[in-house]
Amino acid sequence: MKKIITRLFTLMGISLLLFSCGGETIPKPKGMLRLSYPAPKYTEVLSQCPYTFEKNNFAELKSARRNRKCWYNLEYKKLKATMYISYYEVRSNLDSLLRDAQNLTQEHVIKADGILQEPYVDLESKVYGMFYEVTGDAASQSQFYLTDSLNHFIVGSIYFKVKPNYDSILPAADYLRNDMKHFMETLRWKE
Repeated sequence: MKKIITRLFTLMGISLLLFSCGGETIPKPKGMLRLSYPAPKYTEVLSQCPYTFEKNNFAELKSARRNRKCWYNLEYKKLKATMYISYYEVRSNLDSLLRDAQNLTQEHVIKADGILQEPYVDLESKVYGMFYEVTGDAASQSQFYLTDSLNHFIVGSIYFKVKPNYDSILPAADYLRNDMKHFMETLRWKE
């Protein structure tokens, strides 16, 4: 009886091997995560502040603090990120404002793989500043400061509401970096 059962299982195994695979084996293509964001559409933000700028309609504009005039948050809820914008009047304190803005970026050196600095100069609009792109698992991937060197100073940074993992947030960080650069390019001081 044991021989019959053994032969039966052997025959079943051989027939499964011979008849179960039909056709050519095709490897699966490598998959990539596809993240798509809406094409940016910008509108000008007019306020009582001494500056104007354009914001992406994908972002929600909110006042940052009640006691701080002209501080804004651009919230990107679907990306779980916020661009923080802080405004300061220059009162013989331009050196300390510049130092503070540069130190804010340098705080990310511990986790950053690198920090790229890109000067920004718009002579016609009298807007001067610096854009910082931070690579690696830092808390903020993009930062900037802008000034007219006489009266106005603005600092901006982007933070995600997730634990920093550069590979995971890179598509969203790229999208927001472009928005931040658009903010810088459209900033105008009011006379």
